[in-house]
Amino acid sequence: MKEALENLIEIKSGHSPSTFKLMPCGVIPYVKVEDMNNCAKYQTSSREYCEDIARSVPKGSIIFPKRGAAIMNNKVRITAVDICMDTNMMAIIPNESIESEFLYYTIGHEKLSRIADTSTIPQINNKHINPYKITVPPLPEQKAIADLLSTWDEAIEKTERLIQAKEKQFGWLLRELISEPRNTQKDAKWKKVKLGEAGTPYSGLTSKNKDDFGAGKPYLPYLNVYQNFRVSTTQLDYVSIRENENQKLVQKGDVFFTVSSETADEVGISSVLLEDLGECYLNSFCFGWRPSSQELSSEYLQFYFRSAGFREQMKRLAQGATRFNLSKTELMKAYIRFPPLGEQQQISETLSSTQQEITLLKHLAEKYKTQKRGLMQKMLTGIWRIKPEIINQYTEV
Repeated sequence: MKEALENLIEIKSGHSPSTFKLMPCGVIPYVKVEDMNNCAKYQTSSREYCEDIARSVPKGSIIFPKRGAAIMNNKVRITAVDICMDTNMMAIIPNESIESEFLYYTIGHEKLSRIADTSTIPQINNKHINPYKITVPPLPEQKAIADLLSTWDEAIEKTERLIQAKEKQFGWLLRELISEPRNTQKDAKWKKVKLGEAGTPYSGLTSKNKDDFGAGKPYLPYLNVYQNFRVSTTQLDYVSIRENENQKLVQKGDVFFTVSSETADEVGISSVLLEDLGECYLNSFCFGWRPSSQELSSEYLQFYFRSAGFREQMKRLAQGATRFNLSKTELMKAYIRFPPLGEQQQISETLSSTQQEITLLKHLAEKYKTQKRGLMQKMLTGIWRIKPEIINQYTEV
């Protein structure tokens, strides 16, 4: 049965921070939109607190932003404790006809952007919420649906915690295995060469306009380089290449560097090509570097060029005020530290193994999210119903 939200909820808006005595700790969290980034399903805390019980919204309320881009990001939370809010937020307080967690999943599934006015700056007011109709099964069935979806949330949360732990482990390994030599024995085995001494640079595509892109020969787009330690062979775009054009082809073993960004942190981000792509080119916002030294392993370089020590070199070489750029000449002055080939291989195998574990966990998390979206689509719209024998477990005696 479809029911207008005004029959199921009470709406409360937030209050200006100037009307509260705010403290770094206290009884009641004073929640702003940015505080929602620090919580997932349940809003448990904030950066500031107050003691204004009279203007708080109760535990179990559904909170979300009233205006701005956060609406498009579908930020919705359940209050795990009584909270106060600022003026950019609002709360809907469920009455006895609707279960809080079921309402949370329903609002999240419906999406704030569908409820809001998005014709100019996205915003939600009472007039958008009150008439909005949702499917409302009997209360025991609401609880059963919420419990089922919570099971998927728990699986997703557990997997994402494992991902965070593995990513932390990978960061530690990257620092430890590709750090500057710390003793004379290690220092004797490691070598140091400039990029200009160990290979040659080349530019990406030249003399192209927007009409040249979209069909033709494959090329490596900027994001492929920026996002990946090693080039993704499936993340390619296409460009028209005419006969007799003097464009440089990429080769297996080449390294690519981003050369321009609004921040120095994003200049000199690298990716290594570890497969043979045949006829393929490089975007114009990156440099290519082709190693010539037989003492360097491409598998090792994919990690070395993303290590903290090399990234510091890139930040120092980046030039600019409002936009930072990296020249090929300056890039060739950067140096590489590396051990013998056998040790390079051991380092890359260890780091690759950890990366593969992270990738598998991310695929598992995405699988759970896809399953959850499918369940929400079926159960929150009434297409699938919970079996009576299960619902009976939630019926109050």
